[in-house]
Amino acid sequence: MNLGAPSRLDNPNAALSLYHLLDPAVLANPYPLFDRLRSEDPVHWDTFLHAWVVTRYPEVLEVLHTFSADRTPTPEQLTAMGLSKLNPIAQVMVKQMLFMDAPTHTRLRGLASKAFTPAKVDVLKTHIQDIVNGLLDQVEDKGSMDVIAELAEPLPAIVTAEMLGVPVSDREYLKTWSANFAEMLGNFQHNPDHADTMLRTVQEMTSYFRDAIRDVKQHPREGLIHSLLTAEIEGDRLTEEEVVANTIVTMVGGQETTTNLIGNGMLTLLRNPDQMEKLREDLSLIPSAVEEMLRYESPSQHTARLAPSDRELGGKQIRKREAVIAVMAAANRDPERFPDPARFDITRKDNRHLAFGYAAHFCFGAPLARAEGQIAFETILRRFPQLTLEPQELIWRTNLGLRGLTSLKVSFGKQSRDVERASAGAESRRESPIVVQGSAAVQPEKEKQALIKKYLSEQTHLDMIPPRSGSEPE
Repeated sequence: MNLGAPSRLDNPNAALSLYHLLDPAVLANPYPLFDRLRSEDPVHWDTFLHAWVVTRYPEVLEVLHTFSADRTPTPEQLTAMGLSKLNPIAQVMVKQMLFMDAPTHTRLRGLASKAFTPAKVDVLKTHIQDIVNGLLDQVEDKGSMDVIAELAEPLPAIVTAEMLGVPVSDREYLKTWSANFAEMLGNFQHNPDHADTMLRTVQEMTSYFRDAIRDVKQHPREGLIHSLLTAEIEGDRLTEEEVVANTIVTMVGGQETTTNLIGNGMLTLLRNPDQMEKLREDLSLIPSAVEEMLRYESPSQHTARLAPSDRELGGKQIRKREAVIAVMAAANRDPERFPDPARFDITRKDNRHLAFGYAAHFCFGAPLARAEGQIAFETILRRFPQLTLEPQELIWRTNLGLRGLTSLKVSFGKQSRDVERASAGAESRRESPIVVQGSAAVQPEKEKQALIKKYLSEQTHLDMIPPRSGSEPE
């Protein structure tokens, strides 16, 4: 398949570096770059980035498990570097669990993760199904859709707004802020042209969530903000600054991962029609297919850590506090861990990918992202049997760490709802394990709120929360 114009990486003398991802042709298909790094120098000192780049599965696993996540500069450090203008960003990021190690990280994650256990996500599946049905109802008569703009972006934006306890009508603000913040998280180069945008984004988000906290305190209502304000472990509660900072990172993760999972996964299915047909014929393979999508086109491509001490990694000597970039997308295509890794196989066994990270920083929103993805793919395949990719130029977002498309246009023809219902009820069709009872009609507001209240108010003991899902590496 044509993945774009030739890139600088096609030159065999090109220096090995993740900096090549700034080339749109490499960004469109980064896997040859990752393959070269993994085969030629799996623990590679990147002279352009002044960081170690790690691409083999065992070493990536070790970095995620044992290296330090405490890597964001403090306001004091930025000031010393002459970058005090960026201090408002640092003041938020230093309080986010994403950039913390134990025991501070353990405390924050323990309080925040109560709302994202698999059991609690099960409560919301019916409501997620209704949202997906409603979004697809809006495009059905057109016979075509932009998967990103009309499903992959609005679905997690709606779910995230409802879970936070803020008006769904504000979801466009949340999506814009999320995309801006995610671009900063995903890119390893400092772009002065984006500094003003990031400062404005952080200021707007911080002000918005402070107002939301004030409103929730005056008029208590169910939602993650309320849960974070009232969550308590042995008398310990989050400060308002911690609630704001971790509401922001939860909002970003809750939207970006699911949007990219749905977009990347749909493109992968359309590029592998034999696998899409196999999945359509046996919807019980949906969970396995989503795991393979996460491995094959990981929404989160890489993350940074710092060496906690002088140590050896893959035969290289790493000094304390040197930066290390763990490339999960490369590890997920390591042939020593995944046989025939460039093949998309929805029935792949032992698929312990690293798309959601690993160990203490394993994404606690993974159960929700999986549920949204599973329901979205099953519903699309069930409702639109003539799904095809429209001719278009595929453009990947300029976010080097969070892989996703800006648009994905598909056609499916006008569907008969009578045929759809008959197909859904056919005895010969094996249903996916995530299928839930419910119709395409939108639930009454009271029933929806009851679901969210049940989801957020159930008490879960911390010692009952598994540190990672069953598909995560052990």
